[in-house]
Amino acid sequence: MRVVGLALITVLGFVQPVASPSTCEGSSLWTSCEVQSDGTQIDISATQTDSSSPSTQDTPPYSTPTTEPEITISPGELCGPLGCRPLYEVGTLPDVTIEDLASFRPAEPALTGEPAGFGIVGMPTNLVATASIQDIAGTLFDWDVTVRFTPAWYLFDHGDGTSARTPTGGATWESLGVAQFTPTPTTHVYRDRGEFTVGVEVQYTAAVDFGSGAWRVVPGYVTAPGGSYDLRVVDVRTALVDRTCVEDPAGPGC
Repeated sequence: MRVVGLALITVLGFVQPVASPSTCEGSSLWTSCEVQSDGTQIDISATQTDSSSPSTQDTPPYSTPTTEPEITISPGELCGPLGCRPLYEVGTLPDVTIEDLASFRPAEPALTGEPAGFGIVGMPTNLVATASIQDIAGTLFDWDVTVRFTPAWYLFDHGDGTSARTPTGGATWESLGVAQFTPTPTTHVYRDRGEFTVGVEVQYTAAVDFGSGAWRVVPGYVTAPGGSYDLRVVDVRTALVDRTCVEDPAGPGC
């Protein structure tokens, strides 16, 4: 700020000493100083620079320059006006196909039949396959996962050239509360005598969990073969015998 000061002292009949200097010498505040006197008054004009205040001509109002704080960015951080926070890498879960689950194998289903070990020509033989939901933990694409297999279809091979696909593995006559030789969804009627090897495969649906608790269904099926079941089919004739076909396989009707 530049200040122009003008001191006017009027002396009536005499010159009164004043505190203001009569010369500009000895003052470091004056940058431009001029003194005039006609014997009755002293005129002093000077220009002073106030270095403690910024000039209103040089700096617009409220535009005092500010210094932005220095922000140091460390690796793994994301910084903004409010500060820094850890920078997390967001991974995308991979797409999984049924072929990718080749190393995850559900357990083989169990297979039995009734009457145990044999059947009768023209009458239902009841086949029972047992499978359950299974969770198998492992690693897939370097991710820790859990694969869940759920039985969906049972493929029965009757051993006589015929087969059946059912959504259930069947149940025993006793557990169903029905009499022997009652047809069920998994019974099969053999038309000829002979020995047959029955087999079953279970088609499982699959779902994967990458640790979040959310199951992602994988399209398709994983097929697990089961063990075999040997079956002997015989004719039934009315005859009085002293031993059953199990006790005497060569007996009448066996």
